[in-house]
Amino acid sequence: LVKFDFLGLKTLTVIDRTVKLVKENKGIELDIDNLRLDDVGTYKLLSSGNTNCIFQLESSGIKELLRKLKPETFEDIMSVVALYRPGPLQSGMVDDFIKRKHGKAPIKYELPQLKDILANTYGVIVYQEQVMEIAKVLAAFSPGDADVLRKAMGKKLPEEMVVQRERFIEGAKKNKVEQKKAEKIFDLMANFAGYGFNKSHSAAYALIAYQTAYLKMHYPVEFMAAVLTSEMADTDKVIKYIGECRDMGIGILPPDVNESRKDFTVISNKIKFGLAAVKNVGEAAIDVIIRTREEDGQFASMIDFCTRVDLRKVNRRVIESLIKGGAFDFTGAKRAQLMTSLDKIMDMSQAVQKDRDNGQISIFHANVGGKSVGLAAIELPQIEEWHEAQLLSYEKEALGFYITGHPLEKYASELKYLTNADTDSLKEKSDDEDVSIAGIVTAAKETNTKKGDRMAFITVEDLKGFVEVIIFSDVYKKAVSYFSGDVPIIVKGKVDKGEEHIKIIANAVYPIAEAKLGYLAAQAKGIGVNAVHIKADAAGLEADSLEKVKSVLSSHSGSAPVYIHILLDDREVVISVSDDLMVVPSEKFVKDIEALLGDRSVVVNTKR
Repeated sequence: LVKFDFLGLKTLTVIDRTVKLVKENKGIELDIDNLRLDDVGTYKLLSSGNTNCIFQLESSGIKELLRKLKPETFEDIMSVVALYRPGPLQSGMVDDFIKRKHGKAPIKYELPQLKDILANTYGVIVYQEQVMEIAKVLAAFSPGDADVLRKAMGKKLPEEMVVQRERFIEGAKKNKVEQKKAEKIFDLMANFAGYGFNKSHSAAYALIAYQTAYLKMHYPVEFMAAVLTSEMADTDKVIKYIGECRDMGIGILPPDVNESRKDFTVISNKIKFGLAAVKNVGEAAIDVIIRTREEDGQFASMIDFCTRVDLRKVNRRVIESLIKGGAFDFTGAKRAQLMTSLDKIMDMSQAVQKDRDNGQISIFHANVGGKSVGLAAIELPQIEEWHEAQLLSYEKEALGFYITGHPLEKYASELKYLTNADTDSLKEKSDDEDVSIAGIVTAAKETNTKKGDRMAFITVEDLKGFVEVIIFSDVYKKAVSYFSGDVPIIVKGKVDKGEEHIKIIANAVYPIAEAKLGYLAAQAKGIGVNAVHIKADAAGLEADSLEKVKSVLSSHSGSAPVYIHILLDDREVVISVSDDLMVVPSEKFVKDIEALLGDRSVVVNTKR
């Protein structure tokens, strides 16, 4: 009998939706099950480690493995899936695999017969099927016997292992393999079999990983629209993936009652927000909006919209959310104007609908070309648009996210030297590690300690997600004025990796604007910076990488000491750079180093 596992993978829906969007927008019929498996761009994407949204390859650890391994073949992707597990990682097997692939360690085979079996994995036993094949080739095991051996090795059954060892050695001797060599190979198999992975499982997962990477590489807008639709109900993930879109240069458009569908779609190579993601807009309201515009054409104004849709299902609460979310921006009217006029528009529209139901024609309504058209009979008040903070706040209220902008965006370049983490990278940090992140306060809960002192739990949101910050009484007094969420802040503190969620225990909270001014003033005077730390992964360094780093240091001469952290396989080596290479860590300096060593390879420790 053959056993099948049918997995309910959300990723398959993402792939299907992407293929449909590609056909709809570009007229390209993708045969997703028969993609070429040698696409250079796909392997370039995987090797960069920019694998958010890629099946099985999103964790920080596996991104690091991809950057070190630099997959070039489908077999390499399979190996990544199989190797990224505690056993192989802790045994040193992964490092050996990477060194062999890049020619930094010789590929050895105990016997020539093993080359055909282990060539695709650089002489390393990675899969259970390889153990079985070795037993069949060297010791003449039948497929059934080889499977018994695989189970014994995988489950480490001592008594069975003694029996299997004897059988293997005897079989190998009959094939003219020396006993000592047979014993060595069996022990090698037994060692690796404990970490062995099922190759067919790895191949199936690697194929889905390749397909998603291919789509992200060649059809990024359609792919990210499909991803956002699949995660629409998970606010944290939507924020993370909207941040990913920004990093990829993909524009996110607010919802629009004329263009949006229920799900995220693609318009003019940008992602259009789906109506289902607007709060307070339920399925019934969406169905009415879409059906009305399909039957009678697009809406000319908000008055036209309100007179044509069924206001029993598209009620005031729904329309308010649509205004705040930007769904009527196509009219050219300011959101503040529409909100101020909503009462009048609703009253008029309800009167029009009532007359229409009674077979009467309203003076505010006409029939043009056989089509019912609402007339712009209300003059909108001449008032200013909501100021930016209010506009974004309402947008966040309606959508759960910032779409047309984010309070942190104006500080994007400064964050690289004012912070050393974001909410997405916090999971890579160690417990009790010092971090500094930027964000805005989206929620605050104040309480008293047992001693009667005030403290708070706040939620801080950045471009990638949320994190809870614990503010004890010694920091509370200075921090409390920033709880309103109007001011983007920096939080410095220590990582607290609890059982359920990562938190930060704050030791300082202050506005980004203040930090930026202080930093620039200190930079101008050549003071205020404790040290500059440059991180370089040894596996990714080219022969002349450090010489290029030295050249950058020389061209940004200043008074801040520099430390270079070389990340090796098993340890971190810190080099204190000589005083004649101290720097001024300007934005240009950070960009120059990151161009050589990758994003967030520079951390600037400032005095405060």
